[in-house]
Amino acid sequence: MDKLTSMGVFVRVAKAGSFAGAARDLGISRAMATKHIMQLESMLNIRLFNRTTRSLSLTEVGESYLERCQQVLLDVEEMEAAVTHLQREPRGVLKISSPPVLGATQIAPALTEYLKIYPDLQVEMILKGGQVDLIDEGVDIAIYLGSISDTSLVARKLATSALIICASPEYLEQHGEPHDPEDLEDHSCLVNWAIPPFNKWRFKGILGPREVNVVGRMQANMADPIRVAAVNGLGLVMLPNYIVGRDLEKGKLVPVMQDYSIDPLDIHVVYPHRKYLSAKVRSFIDFAQEWLPARTGMQ
Repeated sequence: MDKLTSMGVFVRVAKAGSFAGAARDLGISRAMATKHIMQLESMLNIRLFNRTTRSLSLTEVGESYLERCQQVLLDVEEMEAAVTHLQREPRGVLKISSPPVLGATQIAPALTEYLKIYPDLQVEMILKGGQVDLIDEGVDIAIYLGSISDTSLVARKLATSALIICASPEYLEQHGEPHDPEDLEDHSCLVNWAIPPFNKWRFKGILGPREVNVVGRMQANMADPIRVAAVNGLGLVMLPNYIVGRDLEKGKLVPVMQDYSIDPLDIHVVYPHRKYLSAKVRSFIDFAQEWLPARTGMQ
């Protein structure tokens, strides 16, 4: 048996947690999947899995071998992609992760137009808050909000969106309008954990930069829950224009503290360090960098 094939079967069994599940995914028999694993164990003279009649789990050395196998298979995939049509014409499956609201309202329309251009391409889109492990989850590219802390990733800025502090007319009528950063200490500030630095709101004014610790009646790891809470009069929010823009236009939310400037929210696309960047990744990044500012009002 081909050793690389056996390694691929091993990775799939480890991910699926069963021989039957891996065999089904790979389109082979359970017996064949088992045979691949037994061959690897025989060649390496180790046990990769702890097996019982009801469960299957990696041994300690199996966990280490899994990590190495994933990297080897990725290297082989990149090497092959470098000399195939994947490097010249986008095709195959592009797996992309994005924050839920941004993904649903901005990235999804961009992907729709992108797919019209490349008929041989398919997209798997994951809407997920927070950062993802691109290698472990098999994601080609991910959309991140704000600064990038992981230096192992390559990041390119797609666009920027203005951050706006706003509240419902009912809230402002009842609690008054804040005019200076310090006024926020007397207000309910609804916090979006997806935008660092979390409970700190930063401003620039004639007296220089200011930073205020804010608290409120609701916090969330995604923007939409606190946007809904703000529309219903529970407090102030600081959210990107692409999220609150329609509410502002309809008068459901009202901007405040417009004499102060706020650094805009950077939107990055990130991908692992790879010597050979596939055409599907490269072409979508180029497409999104032009499409988002032109169609969404972002810069």
